[in-house]
Amino acid sequence: MSRDRFERALLKVLRPLVILFLFVITAFPFYYMVMLSFRDIQELILDPGSLWPATFTLDTYANVLDRQGFLIFMRNSAIVAVASVAVTLLISIPGAYAVARLRFFGRRQVHFLFLAVYLFPAIVLAIPLFVLFTMLGLRGSLVGLILVYIAQTVPVTVYMLRNYFETVPQSVEEAAAIDGCTRLSTIWRVVLPLSKPALMATGLYAFMIAWNEFLFALLFLVERRESWTVSLGLSQLAGSIEIPTTVLMAGSVVLTLPIVIVFFASERLLTEGLTAGAEKG
Repeated sequence: MSRDRFERALLKVLRPLVILFLFVITAFPFYYMVMLSFRDIQELILDPGSLWPATFTLDTYANVLDRQGFLIFMRNSAIVAVASVAVTLLISIPGAYAVARLRFFGRRQVHFLFLAVYLFPAIVLAIPLFVLFTMLGLRGSLVGLILVYIAQTVPVTVYMLRNYFETVPQSVEEAAAIDGCTRLSTIWRVVLPLSKPALMATGLYAFMIAWNEFLFALLFLVERRESWTVSLGLSQLAGSIEIPTTVLMAGSVVLTLPIVIVFFASERLLTEGLTAGAEKG
């Protein structure tokens, strides 16, 4: 057997094994978390290593959603995440289009200046923002948290969308202009329909930031429990010795599941969006 045929045969055998191995080590922690969330605490104490509950119970989820207030926390997180995504895209789309298409002084450097905000750790910005939002009366409100998340996500979304908009043929936009479209109508009728993968990728990025972020949520909302987000509520569960592990795992599932559902529902468009702007041969 030649070396080439041997390597092909070996790769044919190893590829599924490697994929299976990576899948198992990635999915097992989530699987164990879900199984723990359905177990009774007494059963867990007696048999902590079991990978399958003897009896399934939903009391942990009733505890988390009702008594621990996670229904309210999920509502707050949904409001913050959806509002952050909507406003971020509303700002980023014209900004990215301007950087990609319009000619002005410093056009090539402006998106790098946007990204320069990430040179500063979040903790460095936390204290000035805390003081500013206290003076403006926004501390403890979801509006202030939304503004912080918009400021965090707009630079990266402008950078991502700019790369994609540059791949849209200018001839398509010129044809729309000949048909009487203004610049804004060209963006709405031509550019955006062609940019759905990039919009999905940037939207999911902004959604994940707003849904999972903890530092600023703790800083601005800790004094008002009715305004807490899911991540802040889960941290309080983890810090309490009175909360059973099964209830904590149920809260973790509640925090994780929306992101997983959104990701798999948009996987195809997300993959296309993340590779947008790459060089094509």
